[in-house]
Amino acid sequence: MRSIWKGAITFGLVNVPVKVYSATEDHDISLHQVHDKDGGRIRYQRVCEIDGKVVEYAHIDKAYDDGERTVIITADDLASLPAEKSREIDVVEFVPSDQIDPIRFDKSYYLEPDSKSSKAYALLRRTLEETERVAIVHFALRQKSRLAALRVTGDVLLLQTLLWDDEVREAKFPSLDDHPTVTRKELDMSAKLVDSYSTDFEPGKFSDDYQLQLRELIDAKLAKGDSVDTEETFGETSDDEDEDSSGGEVLDLMEALRQSVEKSRGSRETAAKTPARSKKSAS
Repeated sequence: MRSIWKGAITFGLVNVPVKVYSATEDHDISLHQVHDKDGGRIRYQRVCEIDGKVVEYAHIDKAYDDGERTVIITADDLASLPAEKSREIDVVEFVPSDQIDPIRFDKSYYLEPDSKSSKAYALLRRTLEETERVAIVHFALRQKSRLAALRVTGDVLLLQTLLWDDEVREAKFPSLDDHPTVTRKELDMSAKLVDSYSTDFEPGKFSDDYQLQLRELIDAKLAKGDSVDTEETFGETSDDEDEDSSGGEVLDLMEALRQSVEKSRGSRETAAKTPARSKKSAS
């Protein structure tokens, strides 16, 4: 595997340098579009609406249109944003894992220690295991601020990005307003049906039938000679560049932990002693 990003997990004054790897990969067969008449590859070109010329990707910027005016956003503009420059995965809070609805999970990433000493990494992993908590973290990756859950899987820290609250739709269907009566006899029979299907989950025994059948179709067509010369239809793609980062491990780990706990405790005590301001006085 090749790391896609480097940074550091920070909780309190503890700094844990890590490399980030995609935890999943897509094995779907790649298909492209061709002309049904002669098998010629269909390619899309980026054409400027003003001069009608084809524009290379290197000369394409982004823009925002509010309906009346357009603002051009360059790559340098995006790179200058503070969030994009940050290489820190900030721990915001620790929560019970059962409080995170699985519908919120998006992408998964493995984290590898990126320092000569992996003690801070091991400490964080053991702490999450023994406290049975998940760390909610905030970081920036690929021009996007992300919220994520940091948890343990085996001996590795796993980062699972979370959808923002307004990205999860609420399920409101008129059909749910009906409340049909379900009898105890029906429930018992349904429970027996569940029991007849009950087993331990083994993901390896399942397969993507569509992709297997598509591969069989492709192989059969190749064997029959039902193909054309497509050497020039494939373009090269490059992997994401391995981004460099800086950051060191706190030398005195116990001292960093002690100061972090005291700082957190002091903040809570201050908040508890400060009287809540009324909306009128706050304004």
